[in-house]
Amino acid sequence: MTKTAITELPATTGPVFQPDDSGYDAEIAGFQTAYTHRPAVVVGAAHAEDVRAAVEYAARHGLPVAVQNTGHGLSVATDGGVLITTRRMTDIRIDADARTARVAAGVQAGALIEAAAAHGLAPLNGSSLSVGVVGYTLGGGIGILAREFGYAAEHVRGIEIVTADGRLRRLEPGDELFGAVLGTGGNFGVVTALELALLPITTVYGGQLQFDTPLVAPALEAWRLWTRDVPEQMTSAITMMTFPDIPAFPPHLRGRYVATINIAFTGSAEEGERLVAPLRAVGARMADDLRAMPYTESHAIYRDPEHPHAYLATNALLSDLPADATDAFLEAAGPESPVPVIAGLRHLGGALGRPGPNGIAMDHRDAEYIARVLTMPNPDNADQIDDRLSLTLKTLQPWTLGQNLNFLYGGGDRADEEQTRAGYSAATYDRLAGLKAKYDPANLFRNNRNIRPH
Repeated sequence: MTKTAITELPATTGPVFQPDDSGYDAEIAGFQTAYTHRPAVVVGAAHAEDVRAAVEYAARHGLPVAVQNTGHGLSVATDGGVLITTRRMTDIRIDADARTARVAAGVQAGALIEAAAAHGLAPLNGSSLSVGVVGYTLGGGIGILAREFGYAAEHVRGIEIVTADGRLRRLEPGDELFGAVLGTGGNFGVVTALELALLPITTVYGGQLQFDTPLVAPALEAWRLWTRDVPEQMTSAITMMTFPDIPAFPPHLRGRYVATINIAFTGSAEEGERLVAPLRAVGARMADDLRAMPYTESHAIYRDPEHPHAYLATNALLSDLPADATDAFLEAAGPESPVPVIAGLRHLGGALGRPGPNGIAMDHRDAEYIARVLTMPNPDNADQIDDRLSLTLKTLQPWTLGQNLNFLYGGGDRADEEQTRAGYSAATYDRLAGLKAKYDPANLFRNNRNIRPH
């Protein structure tokens, strides 16, 4: 696209970049470094009118639109087209009486947690402080308290969105598009703000239990059995990995194959201590920091990486987790894997298993667990990595219901239609494809886990 062509873009408050411009590379950079957007035009939106102008311009020229705040969940990188970056849209408004927050499209989880905490409230955030609130919520949002409160998307009260016709709309429960937007990423437009319900939570009991190599398998089996009976107020996960032998990690972890159990519980510390006793009974822990903590410290439960890096990941939503399933999982994604992988399981069920309000597009409610496998891309053994991810999914197939689209990382053929369909029931996918044909017939918003119009 020529410099002349973008003179047709209405004046915007935020900056506009093209590939040869100073600042272009910094503007397109995100947390995911394995691949990145390479748009013909970048609009650094400062407010909703900038977004509306960019979408209108793209529609007029038949250009695809991509959106990026932090870039954590980048699924399909655009090559050409228009990228709208929303990181400058950071307004947060708390209504303490109504227990709601209005968050603009660039707000990150950490900022919302702090703003809500000032009023004795908390959002249904995920594990990382630096993830964008809007992107996380549009994918459904399985948070650290998900078993008790369900998907974050179920707590949305209003959506401000620019659709493919260039209109800025306000969607509320009951509107035709409301439930379709929630759970489908960016398939129906560019969300400029969300109104979210907040919860009167100020503390949480949680942290990590960490077990060394000889106790990894016993810890996994103990956790598997333990999750059968815990109350909904307990949300947990287990992650197994070999820590790289590099200075970024403490010396006692380097090169060790370790299991880490993550605990989040909204009950009392005394009850939390009683509930986790069977996990501690597995044996000596490399780390054990379970405690009652201010909700503002809840990111310590997972300690997600803070710095941008490259990653690929897949997942399977599981109907059950018998011993055969965990054995197969460890065999495919354990320490004997020819490529280094991080293998994790999250306990679902509880409120996640009940039909949510407003018809949000989150299916496979009968999933009791999600199995996740994450690895670092390496061009020298890309085929081997693909084979290992595929093998892991194949071994879990007897218990697999589908996939969670928010936990899929990787572009190209990883984002094909078959994979997207696996995130929904057939009836839901058909309904969404029909709405896509109505509201975005040209598939302007396709740089995502795309639902094609029909």
